[in-house]
Amino acid sequence: MSSIKRTVLFAHLHDIAAPHHLGSAIAAVTAATTEALVIVLVSQLFRTAESSSNRVKQWDDVQRLLTYVYVKATKAAQDLGKVLLDISIMLKDPSESFPSNFGNSMDMCFRIQGDPPVLHLPDSIETLPQVFVVPDKVIEARRQHSVRVTPSCDTSPSSYPVVALGGTFDHLHAGHKILLSMAAWIASSKVIVGITDDELLKNKSNKHVLESMAVRIEKTRSFLQLFRPDLEYELVAIRDVYGPTGWDPNIQALVVSVETLPGAESIDKKRSAESLPPLRTFVIDVISSESEKLDHEDMEVLKQTKLSSTFIRDWIVKNTV
Repeated sequence: MSSIKRTVLFAHLHDIAAPHHLGSAIAAVTAATTEALVIVLVSQLFRTAESSSNRVKQWDDVQRLLTYVYVKATKAAQDLGKVLLDISIMLKDPSESFPSNFGNSMDMCFRIQGDPPVLHLPDSIETLPQVFVVPDKVIEARRQHSVRVTPSCDTSPSSYPVVALGGTFDHLHAGHKILLSMAAWIASSKVIVGITDDELLKNKSNKHVLESMAVRIEKTRSFLQLFRPDLEYELVAIRDVYGPTGWDPNIQALVVSVETLPGAESIDKKRSAESLPPLRTFVIDVISSESEKLDHEDMEVLKQTKLSSTFIRDWIVKNTV
């Protein structure tokens, strides 16, 4: 398969378990793409309506799904030396329409052989060259079509109006996109993203190839609008661990990684001292090297995959002539 700059892959899912049957297809499309790949996962389980989906209860399943697909594609790209390949995942309900400009800059559309047609596609996608990729039928036959059930005693709300998270978001990569996606997944109205100010990044390695604040904000906003165009996004520069969570009473939930969990504890103390409502903290723990939420084979692939801005900056420096 010859190289194409920008591609999209559509795949229907029967459930939100890790789609091992798509592993070879994801790797093949990644190998054929040189600049940007958007993977669109289609399922009725991704419906945004409050009455039909409890997004909080699906937290573990969705982050496990995103992690599997992102890691599969990122590992395939890194193995081929395509460290800067831009990989994004969308979760779409079959009844949802796509933005009219979706696909404008794409060169080829990949679909999974045997999948039903994707509805409501804009002409920009319909007119692209179409290639069908064969899934792994052995794995497909063994796969259980089931959705994990959260115990009924869980009284969590189905989503939160305003969700916050923070980070540097330099050279936006799969780890960042999982974090951002999960914040948008559980939000019903707005996501606030605190982005570390340039002044606090002076001691970063290879700081001369750090992206500017303007670039980091633009890339983060563009990805979020691709993932959930129905939400409001507020992106702000932060100069401490708190950002808006230190004063905004309208935030209800906070999304952090395992590495930044101590920051969540500091935020809890700050909000308590300021008599602000406590936040529900959600932890992205699947991409941790000590996660128990992936099977052995998936964990081994995760350990071999670099989800790090430091790694990307090092690669850029070593590969810049």
